[in-house]
Formats: sequence, C-alpha cells, structure tokens
Amino acid sequence: MTGKTLALLASVAALSLLAARAADAQTADMTFFVTSVGVGNGADLGGLAGADAHCQSLAQAAGSNGKTWRAYLSTQGQGAVNAKDRIGNGPWQNAKGVVIAKSVAELHGANNLTKQTALSEKGDVINGRGDTPNRHDILTGSQPDGTAFTGTEDRTCRNWTSGTQGAAMVGHSDRTGLDDSAPAKSWNSSHPSRGSGGGCTQADLRSTGGDGLLYCFAAN
Repeated sequence: MTGKTLALLASVAALSLLAARAADAQTADMTFFVTSVGVGNGADLGGLAGADAHCQSLAQAAGSNGKTWRAYLSTQGQGAVNAKDRIGNGPWQNAKGVVIAKSVAELHGANNLTKQTALSEKGDVINGRGDTPNRHDILTGSQPDGTAFTGTEDRTCRNWTSGTQGAAMVGHSDRTGLDDSAPAKSWNSSHPSRGSGGGCTQADLRSTGGDGLLYCFAAN
C-alpha cells in the first residue's frame, strides 16, 4: 500500500469521524422527535406515565441524555390534561438540528413541521401517505390548539389504557390526507382511530395509516 493510499484512507477516516461526531452532537441537542416505534399494544400506552417512559427510553438509546421527555398527549374526564401544557416552552429541534417551533404558540400556529422535519429519534423520515406502509397517524388525543376534548366521546382510548375498545384522535406527521382540508393537513388533530378490533388495537391503528407512534418533546 502506497503512502498516498494510506494518506487518503486516513483522510476518509478522519472525515467519517468528524461526521459521526457532528451527528452525535445534533442528537444530543435534539428536543423533539416522532417515535420510531410504538409501544406495541395499540393505544394502550400504560397511561401518560407509560408514554413518557417510552419517549425517555428511545431518546436515551439515541444518545440524548439529561432531558425530561414528555409525550404530546391529552387526557379526558376529571383531571383532564392538555398536551400543550406538558411539553415545556420550546424552542424544539429535531435530530438534524432543524427547529420545528420556537414556542407553544408557534407550535400550534405556523410551525415548521413537515414530513421532512418530523423525524424519528434516529433522524429518519417517518413513512407518510404514498409510502408502504403508511405510518403518518400519530396519537395525540388533542384538539388543534393542543387542548383536551370535552364531552363524552372517547378521543384518548380511555386515557391511553385501552388496546381494544375506544378511539384516539391522531394527527398526520406528513401534513397530508385524503384532501386539502384543515384536518387532513393537521399534525395533531386529523381524525379519530377506528377499526374492526374496537378502534384502539394495533391492527386498528395500522388500518388507517398509523403504527401507534407518538410525538415526544423535551420539557426542560
């Protein structure tokens, strides 16, 4: 092996190391992601605590430590919780360092959430409409302004404890649906889940283009 070849290999190795370090730094600074996988039991997430633990586990596995991660989920009934009140004040950026919103108000207004920016904790694009399989339905249980639903209709699969009967409001991570209506383009409030299993099973979620995925935000 010639000296030039060795020098070239050393340069390639150095560049690869720098790229890896840059990627690690971006992941460490990540404050928002879409979960790459769901809990696996439909919309039964083990309540808010189980959902938060899922976010925390995936973030730490990706190299993001020292943060308190919260799932963007609302609950209903007595003691109802608004998703927007759980996630801190922002700003939030994805695994590539792109800011998706600077504040809670911007997140629920003119945010920068698109298929290209609503990335997983690994920095991957989430499959959307037109992809196989489509996984763009993200569990939120929320209204467009990030608040909980009132009334008696279930929109949280029994506050994220049912993997069978019920319904959960979902948003489209790719901001794309069957038409150009506001709900079809909504990242957090597109339509309720449904299906032959009762509305909250893993199969039900997949039947409409989901996989039990969550939005996760660093609250601190």
